[in-house]
Amino acid sequence: MTDVRLTTAGAIVRYLAAQRIAIDDGDPGGDALGDPVPLFGGVYAIFGHGNVTCLGPELASARDVLPMWRGQNEQGMGLAGVGYARATRRRRIMAATSSVGPGATNMVTAAAVAHANRMPLLLLAGDTFNHRLPDPVLQQVEHFGDPSMTVNDAFRPVVRYWDRLTSPAQVLASLPNAIATMLDPADCGPAFIALPQDVQGEAYDFPESFFDLCVHRVRRARPDRHEMAAAAQLLASAQRPLLISGGGVRWSMAEAELLRFAERHDIPVVETVAGRTSFPSSHRLNCGPLGVSGCVSANAMAAAADVVLAVGSRLGDFATGSWTVFDRASCLIGLNVARFDATKHRGLPLVADAREALAELSTALGDYRAPADWAARAPSETAQYHAYIDKIAAPEAVASSSDSLPTYAQVVGAVARAADRQTYVVTAAGGLPGETVNGWRSDVEHSFDCEFGYSCMGYEISGAWGAKQAMPDRDVIALVGDGSYLMMNSDLYSSVLSGHKITVVVCDNGGYAVINRLQLAQGGESFNNFLAETMTHEPDGPSGARLRANADRPRVDFAAHAASLGCTSEAVSSIAGLEVALARARTSDRSHVIVLSTHPTEWTEGGAAWQVGVPEVSDRPEINQAALAMDEAMLSQRPGL
Repeated sequence: MTDVRLTTAGAIVRYLAAQRIAIDDGDPGGDALGDPVPLFGGVYAIFGHGNVTCLGPELASARDVLPMWRGQNEQGMGLAGVGYARATRRRRIMAATSSVGPGATNMVTAAAVAHANRMPLLLLAGDTFNHRLPDPVLQQVEHFGDPSMTVNDAFRPVVRYWDRLTSPAQVLASLPNAIATMLDPADCGPAFIALPQDVQGEAYDFPESFFDLCVHRVRRARPDRHEMAAAAQLLASAQRPLLISGGGVRWSMAEAELLRFAERHDIPVVETVAGRTSFPSSHRLNCGPLGVSGCVSANAMAAAADVVLAVGSRLGDFATGSWTVFDRASCLIGLNVARFDATKHRGLPLVADAREALAELSTALGDYRAPADWAARAPSETAQYHAYIDKIAAPEAVASSSDSLPTYAQVVGAVARAADRQTYVVTAAGGLPGETVNGWRSDVEHSFDCEFGYSCMGYEISGAWGAKQAMPDRDVIALVGDGSYLMMNSDLYSSVLSGHKITVVVCDNGGYAVINRLQLAQGGESFNNFLAETMTHEPDGPSGARLRANADRPRVDFAAHAASLGCTSEAVSSIAGLEVALARARTSDRSHVIVLSTHPTEWTEGGAAWQVGVPEVSDRPEINQAALAMDEAMLSQRPGL
């Protein structure tokens, strides 16, 4: 065995560049593999002290085999990595590196997004010196009682794998374990490795074989035979069975098997936010999106179901209506590769890969089919949902108030009409998830990415940039509200710099409008969400501040701002104008931003109850009434774990 002497930083870069992955074709029961491709699509980097002097030169020398992309904000880099992972269905990974201190902590939110959504992301952050001789170094936060602690310990709660290298030799164990974690379907999530400045530059004699090309493939766990038998017995007894298609269906590439299963056994299907576009929207068995941001038809079917087979779902509160959408007496089967998710709410667990388990469960069910009247109820219920969306998303739809501003539903409708099989829509947080989940009625598999696991405002543009890097041949469109745009927009410039063209539609409704909706719905007064109602300093006033009046509110020129970042941009005033602008965006040679003012209070209705904290006592009668209404809504809440 021969050795090669490398620094810690050099060994990390060389090892990452040697990793490959063979991706199966998703064919039910098939194992066909494509040609291996690089596991790591590249590295996002912002250099500073802590990564520029040791890791930086190694990345520079490897840029032909491990592309490096310059971000503008470390959080944005991490979010782009999440968008990349979602677009590749967790088959490929991006790494992101930061300097010591604030550069590192900027990535904590992105790590949480990856963790909540079960997405692979490798984070390499600079750290203080292992030997501590120059302490305190620039950007170090000191902990008087624990000198071993640094700000990088803040990543521990938001990653699946955490390590701090204190010796070059530790690379031999740490990196393989990090990659194994990120590629494990049951434990998938972000991995974090802290790189002390001195350790990065220390050398070690690594075995040459450690850097041999390594081809990975994602494990497909088969179900336990006893769990399979129990699940089949329960489902075969169902009079009103229901399938929940969660994000795990997409990450397993199990869409075809889910369709085969539903059709063979005539079982209606509802989709979670993460599972949207895993089942053809126009199919007679698709009852639409489930839960708080879902539709009446899906929630009605969930309320009536006696056995619910949840496939690849975390069963979060938005999907379950804070566990109010199901009949309290209904039985739950949790088909999930993660045991933690499969056993939620006393569910009967079926711990396995979604594609493989659906195929085996279908065989175990034999000729079982749901009763004809139940299967027939699906299109009957869903017709009302489609009619409602058709009405509110139409270009000529009229808002209930006197102004004629376009609604979010109309914006989504315009994007949907302009879409083709190459369109991939990205959105997150705010009011757009509920609108896009309902309005994006597509038969195109894997055409939708709504980050709602962590509901992170600011994901939209960065996530779209990452998705475009993963799928350069697809037309990636980000839908973003004015609030999210103001939070994080700098990756517009990243997309222009890197040549990854995206289209961004900015819906300007004057502030955090959907939170204002929640504020009012729970009895509060409209305060601090709309820009027109923010406080402004008035030195001569009685309190030094006052509510800003409408006429005083400065307007943000989003189109001009986007143009200053190198994008082509335009402002439109109508849905007709948006549709024309979307056509222009297709021919643009760079990222194209379209801005339009949208209605602040018109929303798609049809969701379920959602449990939020409401004061038990208040001087406001409206809040007291809201508390009573919340208590009443939770009477149907399914008992807990």
